Amino acid sequence: MTQSLLSRSRADTQAVGRALSGFLKPGDVVLISGPLGAGKSELARGVARGLGIMEPVTSPTFTLLNVYQSGRVILHHFDWYRIRDPEELLVSGLDEFIRGDWVTLIEWHGRAEVLLPEDCLEIALRPLGGDAREITLSGRGGFPVPDIREISEGGEGA
Repeated sequence: MTQSLLSRSRADTQAVGRALSGFLKPGDVVLISGPLGAGKSELARGVARGLGIMEPVTSPTFTLLNVYQSGRVILHHFDWYRIRDPEELLVSGLDEFIRGDWVTLIEWHGRAEVLLPEDCLEIALRPLGGDAREITLSGRGGFPVPDIREISEGGEGA
């Protein structure tokens, strides 16, 4: 199953993330793809806010992993943009933080596909010009795609 939504602004993209957070549980892995500036970090901020994380949520481009423990569920937020080879994650031991008793978000997951679980949710962001973007949710390995269409139909945009 696949679901596509239209986001007209950063606030819409964060609203999609907040709505998605209501469906996420410990052990879930969410892959966030799209080109630079597509809104991956905005979506991650929305997920974090929806999980009750109120501290600043920044992209872990240089640290590879940010861990947020202040929400209803621990959040591991990866950014693999600077990864050249999956071996870098294995050598550092970061591969052990992909799946566990937390929710994991991974930006630029294509850099280390071999380390990903079979069942996960992939969210692709495609810029449409200005602040508009298409957000497509797809389940991998039988991961259920949550129905969050009501965001765009309920007046918050998306």
